[in-house]
Amino acid sequence: MTTYVLTAIGDDRPGLVAALAAAVDENGGNWVDSQLALLAGKFAGIVQVDVPEGNVGAFLEALPVLAEEVGLEVEANVAGAGAGSPTGESLRLHLLGQDRTGMVREVTSALTSQGATIDGLRSWTREAPEGGGMLFEAEAEVRLAAGADDDGIREALEQIAAELMVDLELDATD
Repeated sequence: MTTYVLTAIGDDRPGLVAALAAAVDENGGNWVDSQLALLAGKFAGIVQVDVPEGNVGAFLEALPVLAEEVGLEVEANVAGAGAGSPTGESLRLHLLGQDRTGMVREVTSALTSQGATIDGLRSWTREAPEGGGMLFEAEAEVRLAAGADDDGIREALEQIAAELMVDLELDATD
């Protein structure tokens, strides 16, 4: 088996996921994991699939056909050698504050400075109550480096939270 990570993007319409799933299945592949989303009228997804060695060629040839038939651009990359289970402690991060440019950069730079990895990130904006402008909210799954504790990351994030004037919570995952 060869493990691929597929990235897919196209204008949203019914049948995109079904078409991709059919290409995987018709080539003997197994849909292992995925994250799919709709953003600003675009469908975007990342999918991990396993494909039998003998079917790799046909599978890779089937992917460009999806762009022609359903408008879904798919790129396939062989999974990295480091693929596997995370080794460090996992934490859940929640941020809420007035929307402004640079927030994601500031928070992710603080995480990087402590050797943390982002396993998942979801962010969005919404109207603040009573006409208070726009709020930015984010949730992330963060993994510390193996053997690291959360004190350094908490300190770095608390400093960022004070500078950005946001509420920031960091909790251990269950």
